[in-house]
Amino acid sequence: MAMKLGLSDEAFIRGKAPMTKQEIRILTLVKAHIEADAIIYDIGAGTGSLSIEAARLAPAGHVYAIERKKEAVALIEANGAHFGLRNLSIIEAEAPEGIEALPAADVILIGGSGGHLEAILDCAARKLRRGGRLVLNCITVQTLAAALSYLHAHVDLYRYETIQVQVSRLRRVGPYDMAEAQNPIYIITCTKEA
Repeated sequence: MAMKLGLSDEAFIRGKAPMTKQEIRILTLVKAHIEADAIIYDIGAGTGSLSIEAARLAPAGHVYAIERKKEAVALIEANGAHFGLRNLSIIEAEAPEGIEALPAADVILIGGSGGHLEAILDCAARKLRRGGRLVLNCITVQTLAAALSYLHAHVDLYRYETIQVQVSRLRRVGPYDMAEAQNPIYIITCTKEA
């Protein structure tokens, strides 16, 4: 039986690598429609928080976490061991390197592109099964613009939607509770048609 999503941020072993926060993870994974036997790529995996949650949702599937930074790779390994996951493989590479050798994907998550977004999207288009889901988390306007430009140039390939999410958390300041805004994120969800 698949596990529920929404682990707390504190459940993960943390370092300096970026981590997708709980609220964004939940939305990303819900948009991804992960089945229990799904093959999933997490490109630009950072600490592996999305990889870990995806692997827990797909106990009969497999997650391939692609990450270029050694410190982040070590964190993904540590988190995978911490959660006792056997369906998680880590590929230390700068995407799109390392993706072509992987099995066809049902879901591709893109959290970081290292400036190679177009090449990654070209590779993803070849590897994603028809009806598969591609979910991009864009923190910068430039990444959002590049992703939308790609999708506009490939209108026959994907049906897509984009949302912008702004999460604020209340923080206790003396006798008061003050809103502390997190970074806004654009989530682009694509379904492969061609």
